[in-house]
Amino acid sequence: MNLDFSFLTAEFLQGFVLKGLIFSVTLTLVAMVGGILLGTVLALMRLSGKAWLATPAAAYVNLMRSIPLVMVILWFFLLVPFLTGPISAEASAYITFTLFEAAYYAEIMRAGIQSVPKGQQHAGFALGMSYGQTMSLVVLPQAFRNMLPVLLTQTIILFQDTSLVYAIGAYDLLKGFEVAGRNFNRPVEAYLLAAGIYFVICFSLSMLVKKLQARIAIIR
Repeated sequence: MNLDFSFLTAEFLQGFVLKGLIFSVTLTLVAMVGGILLGTVLALMRLSGKAWLATPAAAYVNLMRSIPLVMVILWFFLLVPFLTGPISAEASAYITFTLFEAAYYAEIMRAGIQSVPKGQQHAGFALGMSYGQTMSLVVLPQAFRNMLPVLLTQTIILFQDTSLVYAIGAYDLLKGFEVAGRNFNRPVEAYLLAAGIYFVICFSLSMLVKKLQARIAIIR
């Protein structure tokens, strides 16, 4: 098999890859921020001690964590339009990834909150703070610091998972290489380049997370 990468030019990167890379990164950031916010709410609901809050939150987390992401992407894209009308593949991806990742971020945040000594919460109550104030001002900042490396690791996995939007035709990084492979009649080379790009990005981010984890450990 003769590999030919002569099509790898600046025009190729700008015409096929850049658009997909921008969408993949944007999808990752939006799903990360939205997932952490929603996941934190779910974690607090599960730790509230009130059944009417903890039960639906636990059901949501367990349901989402038990279904493959690609199935959730397809279900949302195919079924939701019957209720809301037509929806673009990109908009569907933003919503689906945020809702799905929230379940994973919720478990991370729940572990982070539980890692904070109970005395911190009792101290907040002793100062006259409400449950919400104690969580937002005392517990959550410490939990975020404890769980920051894990949150970032989950975000790297999220970036890898963005390639699954191929199932609904969204133009992500992998889709860009796929289209280029068809246009230049070099699918093998295109997929090899895609794998290399994903590896470089994810490996670099993993190294940064390791350094951050070491730095946080030193601070402690």
